[in-house]
Amino acid sequence: MEIHVNPLAYYNDNQQAFWEAAGIHINLSVTALLISMLICIPVGVLIAHRLQIAQYVINAFNALRVLPSLVILFLALPYLGLGYRPSLIALIILACPPVLINTYAGLRNVDRSVVESALGMGMAPLQILRRVELPLALPAIVAGIRTAAVEVVASATLASFIGGGGLGDFITRGYNLGEPGIMLVGAIPIALLAIAIELVLGGLQRTFTTLTA
Repeated sequence: MEIHVNPLAYYNDNQQAFWEAAGIHINLSVTALLISMLICIPVGVLIAHRLQIAQYVINAFNALRVLPSLVILFLALPYLGLGYRPSLIALIILACPPVLINTYAGLRNVDRSVVESALGMGMAPLQILRRVELPLALPAIVAGIRTAAVEVVASATLASFIGGGGLGDFITRGYNLGEPGIMLVGAIPIALLAIAIELVLGGLQRTFTTLTA
């Protein structure tokens, strides 16, 4: 398809709509990521210390990764209708597996001799978790959050298919009109957001890795 609409000109003519869509996109992404962290970090901590249930929980969350985001959106549609809420739930489901699995892996990879030394010093299990295990597992946990964040920002584009709004509205509008210039108004900011998140969280992960080395 040829570009007939200048993306910059289209943005200038639709700034209010653009920033409203950007706000919805960021709100959806941040809310989904925070809720997934609130759910999956505690669950990851729990199963790291309850190995008898760990594999069942991990398998259940891994099964969610098989479902494409668009499928999750349309599965939620009959129960939650159109709009923000089903989009948010689909993004939470998408974000949960990497956060959970990396939290579990990070805690399981903590050197047992360090934990035993902490026990020998008389530290209680919760003190060991807070002062020893979680700080050492932070690089892995941040890596999971990093993966989830990039996936969520990219997949929030699909919310427009069920009336959830966001920058995906420009992509679908441009596609329906056969105008790549309009699609770029949504696609370029989404790509920049994903790259920014990757750089920030990647830097944070490297910092924690250095501190715990």
